[in-house]
Amino acid sequence: MEIFHRTALAADMAGKVMFLSPTSASSSGLFLAAPRRTGKSTFLREDLRPQLEAKGALVVYADLWEDRKADPGDVIVHAVRAELAKHDGVVKRLAKAAGMDKVAVGGVSFSLDRVGLGDGVSLSAAFAALSDESKRTIVLIIDEAQHAITSDKGNDALFALKAARDELNSSRHHGLRIVATGSNRDKLAMLRNSRDQAFFGAPLVNFPALGADYVQWFCERTDLPAELDAAKVLELFSRASFRPELLGAAADTLRFAFDLQPADVSAQFTQAVEAQIEASSHELLRVVHSLTPLQSAVLRVLAARGTDYAPFEANTIGAYQAVLQATGQPADAKADVPGVQQALLALQEKSLVWRAARGVYALEEASLSELMAADGLLAVVPAAAS
Repeated sequence: MEIFHRTALAADMAGKVMFLSPTSASSSGLFLAAPRRTGKSTFLREDLRPQLEAKGALVVYADLWEDRKADPGDVIVHAVRAELAKHDGVVKRLAKAAGMDKVAVGGVSFSLDRVGLGDGVSLSAAFAALSDESKRTIVLIIDEAQHAITSDKGNDALFALKAARDELNSSRHHGLRIVATGSNRDKLAMLRNSRDQAFFGAPLVNFPALGADYVQWFCERTDLPAELDAAKVLELFSRASFRPELLGAAADTLRFAFDLQPADVSAQFTQAVEAQIEASSHELLRVVHSLTPLQSAVLRVLAARGTDYAPFEANTIGAYQAVLQATGQPADAKADVPGVQQALLALQEKSLVWRAARGVYALEEASLSELMAADGLLAVVPAAAS
């Protein structure tokens, strides 16, 4: 599979990540926000990681979205263990620190299962051993990092990483940087906005969307009966929220239209992209329209109020009730705290709502609020009390 590379952006970003500032939180690393399916993970693996390695970094990668059933704390720990296993010298250091003169003593061997959270070898000690053995700056990339705060173990892992960062960025070791990415800026900000969060003050920036250079590259490789106009495709790409997969799916549709004439390529491609956009939106809205009345009311209020959403306050309960009445539910249909709790749980199971361990809720897909507003679903939500 041919990949569009963003080498210049990756080199610039890698340089900023590796730079050690004596006066700011930039040595914490970098927090990058970008909508899902806009090429962020591909960039991390195919561009940023090689550039970091070219600058001498040892890169550890953990994807918290790959297995959504796994606890995010476990995913981070397992990524660290996997890297440790590649370094015999590090394992020997950790074995010695655990009280073993050798990796195996008297039939009892040191296991990397000892590395983790709580009892055993801490992440800080493990990273210190890896830093001392490799004599390289370590960069831990956590993709979809906002999921770390959906579990207690994930939160513990973040604070363990903060301790490791503070230790490794001292003069005794070779440095640790954290690159955390997320598909929702508001969720990702929860990891660094308040003083009780592990990475308070770390830089949070929007990941640059793919642009005209990507579109030109795409147009040169579509293998259609006629060349696409890059300027027109760029407009379509913007309407598709800069998601490469929608352009690719549209091109595939035309590629297998065996009677396609060169003169029709531009118009047919436009129709195909618009069909992909509509299908993507329709699938989300189809799930929304299948909700129970209370689930729908809860989702509408959450979508309308965004970061001001307080699920169990009296004003919010009143908003649910108003939505139920406005949507023609029986007069005795009630929104109460137990019912709202069950509705929020159901919305999580349907992958519509995301919940942090400390009880903060947000939409799983940030774009859903715009779709619901365009569909008229938010017009009945009363404004929050000032």
